[in-house]
Amino acid sequence: MNTRLQVEHPVTELVTGIDIVKEQIRIARGRKLSRKQSEVRLAGHAIECRINSEDPYNGFLPSIGTITTSILPTGPGVRVDTGVYAGYTVSPYYDSLLTKLICYGESRGEALLRMRRALEDYRLIGVKTTIPFHQKLLDSHRFMAGKFTTRFLDEDFHVADKPPANPRIAAILATLVAHQQGQQTAHIKQRNVRDTSNWKWVGRWERMHR
Repeated sequence: MNTRLQVEHPVTELVTGIDIVKEQIRIARGRKLSRKQSEVRLAGHAIECRINSEDPYNGFLPSIGTITTSILPTGPGVRVDTGVYAGYTVSPYYDSLLTKLICYGESRGEALLRMRRALEDYRLIGVKTTIPFHQKLLDSHRFMAGKFTTRFLDEDFHVADKPPANPRIAAILATLVAHQQGQQTAHIKQRNVRDTSNWKWVGRWERMHR
């Protein structure tokens, strides 16, 4: 028995509706599990992609740096477990895992479609990530058909050469980042000129005009 919490535990949570972390806390407090094994029911399908700070076009070597933009995907059946943010520094001293992206669907096909859209919507700029690898994997006919083994990646799947840079896409991304930064700097919190209540202002006015 492996008693630790697995990285893939969100998949189990989505298809069972059970909060595993909550159950762990119950056990730590000396309480029993909320249900028996015979009461656990599986419904639907879930898939998880580990988004790591690694370069899939260079042997998955670690990529370090500062994350400048982090826009998380949202929508029905999309779950994101992460602790990184814009300004977060990825160092070489810790695990390269940045985010766990999990998608749920009533069928495996629906879960895959939601994952494909979520990966397209995810914007993580500043370090190289495994997002392109996951996108390539989801486009594989064998993977979509579920006809693969544990040696699939080593024997039958290869990440394509790094795509050529597209100046138009680079310009659009640069514009989006600049626009976002401009909005953040424009949101200046200014102290209210009248930093006291109206009752006090009325009282002062009355004393001044007696």
